[in-house]
Amino acid sequence: MRTVVIAFCLLLSPLAALAAGGPGPALQDANIDLKDKASLQRGAKYFANYCMACHSLQYMRYNRMAQDLEIPDDELRENLLFGDAKPGDLMTTSMRPEDGEKWFGTAVPDLTLVTRWRSPDWLYTYLKSYYLDESRPYGVNNLVFPDVGMPHALAHLQGLQKPIIEGGHGDGAQPHVVGVELVEPGILTVEEYDSMVRDLTNYLTYVGEPYKLERRSLGLYVLLFLGLMFLLTYYMKKEFWKDVH
Repeated sequence: MRTVVIAFCLLLSPLAALAAGGPGPALQDANIDLKDKASLQRGAKYFANYCMACHSLQYMRYNRMAQDLEIPDDELRENLLFGDAKPGDLMTTSMRPEDGEKWFGTAVPDLTLVTRWRSPDWLYTYLKSYYLDESRPYGVNNLVFPDVGMPHALAHLQGLQKPIIEGGHGDGAQPHVVGVELVEPGILTVEEYDSMVRDLTNYLTYVGEPYKLERRSLGLYVLLFLGLMFLLTYYMKKEFWKDVH
């Protein structure tokens, strides 16, 4: 019996850690809205301008995205297609995996499913959590993703942040980063940068599951249909069995 109790506690321990916030910093609420087409359009522009040189969306086609986000064909061609890319192409990047390994220490990941693998809140917090760290190859680290190999591509927009460190002052605790503090403003204000990152997170959440809103809407109709069928079945049963008793 004791063995069973211990095993049960071990099984529950990851859930308890998760309920308590788990390791790492608390994630900020991305507060995204997949119905906000203007936000999604801005997010698509930000991704094309700041992310797509390295990261691909290899399961999404330009014209499918444009149709879903109500982007006219002329605007798609003018603002979101680069080089010899065509509307029917997948949103891939020209960077070779070996180049990513050479420059960043690992192949640059495709971001189609990043918010499904992590979460929108994780991505939103990650993009706001870079800080200066001279020990890293590109001079920056990340509170959410320690020892990250990616440089801060949005640093000129957000500005530079320094780490807030606790421990290591004779208290016996190892020094560790608990937060970040802006020390050099970027082009955008804090509010403007937060809004930009929210739009980018909103867009990548849409890319990870383009049918999400449609699926939810369809699910409502399915539930209503099942409810109606239940009522019909119930009254049919009553009608068939009323002469039996």
